Amino acid sequence: MNSIRADSPPSGVQHEIRHGSHRAVVTEVGATLRHYSVDDVDVIDGIGVDEWSPDGRGQVLAPWPNRLDGGKYRFEGRDGQAALDEPELQNAIHGLVRWLPWRTASKSADAVELTCALHPQPGYPWRLDLQVEYRLDRTGLTVSFRVRNASSVPAPFGIGFHPYLTVGTAIDDAVLQIPATLCLVADDRGLPIGIQPVAGSDMDFTEGRPVGAMRLDTGYTDLVRGSDGLARAFVASPDGGRRVSLWADSLFRYLMVYTGDKVETVSRRRRAVAIEPMTCPPNALLSGTDLLRMEPGQVVEGRWGLIPSR
Repeated sequence: MNSIRADSPPSGVQHEIRHGSHRAVVTEVGATLRHYSVDDVDVIDGIGVDEWSPDGRGQVLAPWPNRLDGGKYRFEGRDGQAALDEPELQNAIHGLVRWLPWRTASKSADAVELTCALHPQPGYPWRLDLQVEYRLDRTGLTVSFRVRNASSVPAPFGIGFHPYLTVGTAIDDAVLQIPATLCLVADDRGLPIGIQPVAGSDMDFTEGRPVGAMRLDTGYTDLVRGSDGLARAFVASPDGGRRVSLWADSLFRYLMVYTGDKVETVSRRRRAVAIEPMTCPPNALLSGTDLLRMEPGQVVEGRWGLIPSR
């Protein structure tokens, strides 16, 4: 594995890993998955070495994923007030570790493990020790995380990941499959206000169908899992010639699906689908829904991954 520092790129040290024709690049800043390709064909719509990550591309979302209403919450007598980094909607979004430097814990030709200490601060008055490993094999990419509550009191926790999957076609033509029987209903600030079955609605992608004109920034839950406990979603080209499957273990109870209609760069809109495995829904620090309560010293671990095929 190579560690590349190219004219002090915005995302810090670039960790390149390879296995056969699979190649990925993970960055020091945010432990971000900047690039993943097979035979030089992109699997994710990532970022260039001279970019910093817009629109959450490839980032680790912790200690909460997605949006937090007003950035303000209380957990067991402790108050948190996070910066409103989605100011137009008055939300805090995607946690606190995605702009922090992550240290290299171990590295090899086909894997890299990075660590980050999240110290107490106004937005999250607890300490967490986090580890994320990216590993390539002949089938694809596996992402594993481990988090320990290093505080002396219980801590709230949620995590998500934000890959944009691409199959080289416009999203309107791509086939999307989401293994979920329920979806979240959100208000105009992207905050959940209800939940509904997908059956019989235009939100139903359980069997796989073209995205068409659908504009999704939608959380899905009640995930259908295989006998191995994994939930599997995919994006495919219209002819089935390219496909990217995303799998997630039982800790991830939600998939956020975003068709990229409002990404910062206009030319990047609707050219990839973000399928984001999350342990909890948006606004979980405030609502408490499926929020993990970690005892002092407790460790939580989970895995998800990508399997490209052509």
